[in-house]
Amino acid sequence: MKDIYKSSLLYDFYGELLTEHQKEVYEDFMLNDLSLGEIAQERGISRQGVHDLIKRCDKILNTYEDKLHLIEKFMRTKDDIAKICKLADGEINKKNISEIKSIAQEILDNY
Repeated sequence: MKDIYKSSLLYDFYGELLTEHQKEVYEDFMLNDLSLGEIAQERGISRQGVHDLIKRCDKILNTYEDKLHLIEKFMRTKDDIAKICKLADGEINKKNISEIKSIAQEILDNY
């Protein structure tokens, strides 16, 4: 996964677990595309302080994913649904229906 995409997914899944201050700074950097200097000036902290806070947030968010695997499960489910859609768009036969049922059951069993 590309870093920005991964960081966005991590924030989408686990961002609410950050403190309000962490969320604001992380959003300014990742979502609002502000520079470290702009955030530092706006918040009255050093550029290094902003950098350290963003790195700490990244580490926190990655730790949640390492323990909970929600993004991993989401991506796997997304891939499985794409397979189901492809099979459903193809010829309707017992083999495709059986594969669709098998994939769907696998999704259900994982949750």
